[in-house]
Amino acid sequence: MSAPPRNLAVLFADVSGSTKLYERLGDVEALAVIERCLKVVKDVCGHYGGRIVKTIGDEAMAVFPDADAAAGAACEMQLQIATRGAAGRVPVAIHVGIHVGEVIEDGGDVFGDSVNVAARMTSLANAAQIITSAASVAMLSSRLRERIREHDAFTVQGKQKDMTLFELIWQESEDELTAMSTRQVMAPARLRLTHAGREFQLDASHQVLTLGRDAQNDLVIGDRKASRMHARLERRRDKFILIDQSSNGTFLTLEGSEEIALRREEFTLRGRGRVSFGHAYVDDPSEVLVFSCVD
Repeated sequence: MSAPPRNLAVLFADVSGSTKLYERLGDVEALAVIERCLKVVKDVCGHYGGRIVKTIGDEAMAVFPDADAAAGAACEMQLQIATRGAAGRVPVAIHVGIHVGEVIEDGGDVFGDSVNVAARMTSLANAAQIITSAASVAMLSSRLRERIREHDAFTVQGKQKDMTLFELIWQESEDELTAMSTRQVMAPARLRLTHAGREFQLDASHQVLTLGRDAQNDLVIGDRKASRMHARLERRRDKFILIDQSSNGTFLTLEGSEEIALRREEFTLRGRGRVSFGHAYVDDPSEVLVFSCVD
């Protein structure tokens, strides 16, 4: 029988770029690297009074009695993993999401909307980043609130209203944090897109674009190697993030650089370039998305 609902801080920690680790290091070495990262996460959670609920693949889920404990653990695990360096020549990092709210505990597991929100915070975090919610920030002590940097609002699945996200800064010195306390006003950024003769734009009024073969996407891809829900483009303050959600990958070429493959990863776009869906550009250049970042 489940216990009565109570407020807990839910934390997810995910090893970033694990697919790339397996590709570069091989199964045995990559698995060992991921297990070392998860051991750091487990040890740090225990030190801060948290409980590991479960680990799935390259991700761990934990709960803490309050926001400060979860935030302290998140900073410590980021610091420990960063100071242990790379796996050979492959950088190793984690991304972390935290949300405080009501959960239901049953059989050692936890359930509820707060768990879903924490998981979404994690998916929006970049490598070596900690993302949290306004509800969590409100529960932090003043000491930790000084380490918070606000991001723009994002659409979170299942929520009627956009949620404002916050980054918990763990790597800056006190002097650098003080310098950051006054938020700079960013220039309005736009992303111009061209696909099959049609033009699109991401800006302050249109911050998310979905791409894929399914007709419900904002931009429908005709290539059969593309997935039904292939990728997303999101505007985050003055940056534009390409997020791959596909089976075959998204292939990105920045002007003047070599093509890179994204597989369940995200990348911050810059300058100009092109995107191919499900295969390298050279394999079939007939359908591409051309982009240009504009200040």
